[in-house]
Amino acid sequence: MLVDDEADRALLVEQALAQHGYQVVCRLTSTAALRYHVERLQPDIIIIDMDSPDRDTLEHMTVISQHNPRPIVFFAGHDDNPDSIKLAIQAGVSAYIVDGLTAKRVKPIIDVAVARFNEFQQLRRQLHSSQSQLAEQKLIDKAKRLLIKKQQMDEAKAFSTLRKLAMDRQQKMADVAKDVIAILEAL
Repeated sequence: MLVDDEADRALLVEQALAQHGYQVVCRLTSTAALRYHVERLQPDIIIIDMDSPDRDTLEHMTVISQHNPRPIVFFAGHDDNPDSIKLAIQAGVSAYIVDGLTAKRVKPIIDVAVARFNEFQQLRRQLHSSQSQLAEQKLIDKAKRLLIKKQQMDEAKAFSTLRKLAMDRQQKMADVAKDVIAILEAL
């Protein structure tokens, strides 16, 4: 998907992409309807070619990155403002290229953007998994503390009680811990 507000420049970018085997599935003149078109067309990569990212463009890129993430390459005209670059990266841009695009740079830039995007997505998944595991462990620990306090169990007995309930119910220990917490806090 290509977003460019200048028709002549967009044609040059599209030709450069075609030289490297890329097909532009949609060409937009602004990012206003970006989310709609991304959801509808599911492009492999988004290329935005503008002088510099404005507030609306940054918002649209952020929404895409949160709801329908994919690699975004931003070609900026002559914008070397560190704040623009920082804000674009925070909005989900995988590659921010200043001073335009040349045909021979297209493939390496896209390759780097895709690799960076994939690495970031993997880190995001690992972070989410770690956060989930930590939240589950906190529930289990809280349920154990309540069993120790309200049922006068030692830690080993509290843990084995939770584990046995989980096996008997064929549920995860965190789910059993939620139930135990709800019951014991109600007492």
